[in-house]
Amino acid sequence: MQLRQLEYLVALARERHFVRAAAACYVSQPSLSAAIRRLEHELGVPIVRRGRRYEGLTPEGEVVLAWAHRMLAERDALRQELSSLRDGLTGTLRLGVVPTALPAASLLTTPFCERHSRAGVSIESLSSADITDGLTEFELDAAMTYLDDDTLGDLRRLPLYEERYMLLTPLDGPLAGAGSASWSQAAALPLCLLNSRMRNRRIMDECFAADGATATPAIESDTVAGLYAHLPRGRWSSVISHAWLHMFGVPEGMRVVPLEGPAHGPRVGLVTGPDEPPSVLAGALLAVAREAGVREALDALLRTYLDAHDH
Repeated sequence: MQLRQLEYLVALARERHFVRAAAACYVSQPSLSAAIRRLEHELGVPIVRRGRRYEGLTPEGEVVLAWAHRMLAERDALRQELSSLRDGLTGTLRLGVVPTALPAASLLTTPFCERHSRAGVSIESLSSADITDGLTEFELDAAMTYLDDDTLGDLRRLPLYEERYMLLTPLDGPLAGAGSASWSQAAALPLCLLNSRMRNRRIMDECFAADGATATPAIESDTVAGLYAHLPRGRWSSVISHAWLHMFGVPEGMRVVPLEGPAHGPRVGLVTGPDEPPSVLAGALLAVAREAGVREALDALLRTYLDAHDH
């Protein structure tokens, strides 16, 4: 059994098409098919369901695929560790981030790159489910996501911060001068919110419901940037996570008002894959995260905006 055969199998499972998998591996389709048939012969089990086209993997194939991901990850980890001994940390850290944590990602990636100048970072915005798949299939080194996600299983977790929800509202709005606002008061405003497919929005809807209200936003977005794009016009209010202030701040003509209710929302943290010990790149990011003070930095930023209004 050769590692190249495992690479072909991983590509086939990802592309779900023999010709596309062969192109991704820079080989001909007959070469890829022959290599997988040899793998089946060597292991003594059928791996691929074959018909007129690719029809998926057999149960035995799914087991082989899981081992292929692990073995290829171990090979890459060995190369990284040997390279780091020789040249310092190199390579590209593959970081998945849920969209609502993206504004805070630079609190980790910037010090990581400053400490390891020969290494790079590739950030991908992903759903919680895609993050779990990426970590367990060794396609990601680490991820920033919600830690209360049941799909994470036994993956290693490092808490970074708890979401704190704020009302962002125009200075001439009815709640702009308030020291705090209720969720039901916020629901009565013309709102721009994330759409209901976003985990963050579903959490907020639970907070509205707990205060006996339902939010009916006039504008919904599937990105934080799309939401913020509507706010400077002075018409809409929004409920935001305080972490978004790190990237977007408070638009001109608006102020941030604390919302009454839970002091903290769900925890966001750094999650790494099932390999033990973690890969060299994941371990280096964990070391940075333990020293970065993400929670403290975000809380200090929020106090700055609240104090600016009070004074």
